[in-house]
Amino acid sequence: MNIMDTISGPWHWSFSGVMIVIVMWLLIISGKKFGVSSSFRTICAIGGAGKVVKYFDYNWKSHNWLLLFILGAILGGWISNSIIPNPHPIELSGTTLSALADLGISTDISNSLVPLDLFSFDQLFTLKGFILFIIGGFLIGFGTRWAGGCTSGHAISGLSNLQLPSLVAVIGFFIGGLTMTHFLLPVILNL
Repeated sequence: MNIMDTISGPWHWSFSGVMIVIVMWLLIISGKKFGVSSSFRTICAIGGAGKVVKYFDYNWKSHNWLLLFILGAILGGWISNSIIPNPHPIELSGTTLSALADLGISTDISNSLVPLDLFSFDQLFTLKGFILFIIGGFLIGFGTRWAGGCTSGHAISGLSNLQLPSLVAVIGFFIGGLTMTHFLLPVILNL
């Protein structure tokens, strides 16, 4: 077995866990907070949105390290897909395949990481796509602003700092996700 076979195969989940612990420890000792939604605020501030909306009028240079994080996430995704892709097909549990089939979603994801029945440009211009992408995107953006951060900010950074508001937000995220999955998504997919 050569090194490329080892790198390109699936990595154990614990590697990500260890890396998250290291990054969070470095952020805590440097007094910084982590959250992907903060990077979007920074991008809007750089673009001049602070002249129109007060929320974006702040010293974005204190958060420029978040832009490096986003760039690293994009670059890491590209590297893992293009240079060291996983040669094995995605494995979904039988329960997941059955649940997708019950919702009328194709379980053939051999050429994609997501079901193309839901996530494609063709679906974007349907009523189902409008609800999932436009209204769903608005609700995610509104909820992120209202909760004071996104899932990564609260679940990773906030909980590691033992912040009670982050615990409340994470509980809300799970309640919202379960409600969407079990009650709203079946209705939307039947439109």
